[in-house]
Amino acid sequence: MADIEGEAVDFEAEEDDLMDEEVQEDERAHIPRLKSAIAGGAAPKKTKGRGFREEAHVDDRNARLSGRFDSLDSHGGPGPERSIEGWIILVTGVHEEAQEDDLHNEFGEFGEIKNLHLNLDRRTGFVKGYALIEYESFEEAQKAINAMDGGELLTQLINVDWAFSKGPIRRKRGGSPRSNRSRSPRRRY
Repeated sequence: MADIEGEAVDFEAEEDDLMDEEVQEDERAHIPRLKSAIAGGAAPKKTKGRGFREEAHVDDRNARLSGRFDSLDSHGGPGPERSIEGWIILVTGVHEEAQEDDLHNEFGEFGEIKNLHLNLDRRTGFVKGYALIEYESFEEAQKAINAMDGGELLTQLINVDWAFSKGPIRRKRGGSPRSNRSRSPRRRY
């Protein structure tokens, strides 16, 4: 083994040591003490932000919260809902290699498309399987839904319906929404 040489350390108190016993109690009194919430020496810390405000009257808070908030009225009953700028339809079952031009060609014949959104998967770069198409008028969007729902786009069956609706979701005949995907009988092995 190697010899380890060390330096001797003197643990004797020196004259200029802070821990010297000669420090008087009155000299320690002017040193500020840290206050700790654990030791109980300080008041609890005030928390800032929404929800931590001390309110003088609970009635004031209730009056503020009982005010009228903005909401979408659905007085017309269940059915399609207009977005802020137009009527948006949702196309599901879109082929993963579909392009915006493919959708423009198919859905452009029903009216002028104001906006088309085709969402891509970040990891693969392919289409996620749905598209949002916005028309100016209700009639154009309704024609597109009637003509293209259950149709085919790039050899794949697509479903087309309203993106926004008031009231309960309407169900088509034939069971669950997934039942429209596969029309071929299941094979038994």
